[in-house]
Amino acid sequence: MTDTLTFADLGLAPGLLAALQRLEHTEPTPIQVRTIPLLLAGRDVLGQAQTGTGKTAAFALPLLQALDLDDPAVQALVLAPTRELALQVAEAIKGYSQELGNVGVLAIFGGEPIGSQLFRLRGAIRVVVGTPGRVLDHLARGSLRLDKVKVAVLDEADEMLRMGFVADVDSILAQTPATRQTTLFSATLSGDVARVAERHLRTPETVAVAMATRTVATTIQRFVVVPSHHRADALARLLAVQTFDAALVFARTRADCAELSDWLNGNGVAADAMHGDLAQSARLQVVRRLKEGQVRVVIATDVAARGLDVEHIDLVVNMEWPQDAETYVHRIGRTGRAGRSGHSVLFVAPRDEWRLRQLERFTGQRMEQAWVPSDRDLAAVWEARFATAVDAALGADLDAFQGVVAGLVRGGRSLDAIAAALCKLAWGDRPPPLAAEPVVTDTRPAPAASAPAGPLPAGVPGSDSEPTRSTPAAQPRAPARAPVRERPPAPPPPPPRVWLSLGVGARNGVVPQEIADVFRCELDVPAAAIFAIDIRGNHSLVQVPADVVPRALDGLRGIRVQGRYLNVRLDGPSGAPTAPEAHGPGPDRGPERGPDRGAPIREPRLRPPHRTGLRGK
Repeated sequence: MTDTLTFADLGLAPGLLAALQRLEHTEPTPIQVRTIPLLLAGRDVLGQAQTGTGKTAAFALPLLQALDLDDPAVQALVLAPTRELALQVAEAIKGYSQELGNVGVLAIFGGEPIGSQLFRLRGAIRVVVGTPGRVLDHLARGSLRLDKVKVAVLDEADEMLRMGFVADVDSILAQTPATRQTTLFSATLSGDVARVAERHLRTPETVAVAMATRTVATTIQRFVVVPSHHRADALARLLAVQTFDAALVFARTRADCAELSDWLNGNGVAADAMHGDLAQSARLQVVRRLKEGQVRVVIATDVAARGLDVEHIDLVVNMEWPQDAETYVHRIGRTGRAGRSGHSVLFVAPRDEWRLRQLERFTGQRMEQAWVPSDRDLAAVWEARFATAVDAALGADLDAFQGVVAGLVRGGRSLDAIAAALCKLAWGDRPPPLAAEPVVTDTRPAPAASAPAGPLPAGVPGSDSEPTRSTPAAQPRAPARAPVRERPPAPPPPPPRVWLSLGVGARNGVVPQEIADVFRCELDVPAAAIFAIDIRGNHSLVQVPADVVPRALDGLRGIRVQGRYLNVRLDGPSGAPTAPEAHGPGPDRGPERGPDRGAPIREPRLRPPHRTGLRGK
């Protein structure tokens, strides 16, 4: 449809067409083609559209055409769930109205002094874009009147309802004329959204972009199997090898955003956090820094990211499962825009393969498996970038250094040795190129001796510049749990077994698989070497070979599972190995330790964020 229709065919006024031409909007999107004629005809519209589909112009252009510029009263009201989205919509409306004269568009929201808003509202403001809380505040003060509103828009209605603004929206719309035209846009059309539409829209026309909106064809989707307590480290490694202009990382909580931002900045990745605790000025600063390239990574919650609209975002990372499949599509829709290719990465737990299949059925696209880059992968990237920098330096003026090299050659040094020594000086304290072994967080199965190395993530030297879409036959998905190494035959006599006590149990929701994964990933202890796992009420018992104990006491300090520190301790008098039958069924033992239990070997200490984990908070 968009191949034959233009904005002029939709019935827009000449001033709006001139503004669209100046903004280089050449042809309407599907949601605009279907919505604009209905709104120009005065119909109420219930629209479903994802971010990046052009829905702002779909309601803003008819809104502007309906204004009476001879009347200075507020004639249009747009409600948005967040400050960022309110600012974004207000700026878009100002851009579309630049050929109409001084329309008067004002964004009102919390987080900034109300005095400036009060002053602006005394003038000719015909369009108000605001968050429900601040709009109600102005209504209570009498600084805002909505009795002449012709058009009301609920943007991102599903998010407003999820944030608890139902009563606020009802109260605000009750102060507008019953004859107003109402438009509701939502990424999802849930039951709550339908009930709000039934209360406030009059026989609306439903406009939903077809199932194609669920398929982000320009975005290559990948998933990575990695335990939750390794995900911050995995994120830093992926960002180190991935080629991208700007990345948006979705975290679950505000604390996760701050923790991830601190961890990435500490590992040389310029990142900012965006969440509800930030002041408005700080949020605007984050957006400005991302647009200007001062930072390349923003870690945000769903709510904070609603108003983050940066076209050059080409990588989206989901640290946890989104709440539903539509939220996932909504998130990754922020990359791969305007015909650009994009990438998305979803971190999953070992047992999440069934959820992946559901997600693939919903999106209509197959997700490729990627792996956490190993130390060797990182070294390969560093070496390639270093070689590129050296090659570029060969074209510079090197006359000042020729004498130094000539003197070393006269002293008996070879040119190869001199070049290698200079590279070592420039390389700094990084690990030697391709010298490091893969880390245990790398969950890829070990290839056979004659098999080639597995595929590398995008951006790693040696990988294809444009990753191909894999098929089940070409690249079968790895099992949910990575295979463990064969346990070598135990020499006679069998090693003594020791019980360790962990400070997390059934009350915290822990399951044996999580404990086994911790021992495998943190200590490289295969599942076959764990003889028993006994989950009690508020602690757990793990039976392991005695030679594992020193590594466990040191390597598991500061590790958290389900939000609680493991606090690993020997479970036996004076640290002596205890027979398994000593811990048969019986009453649950609390955290208190009697005098025969022995004191902890060491006090636990906090590790960096990638070790303390992000789950269970």
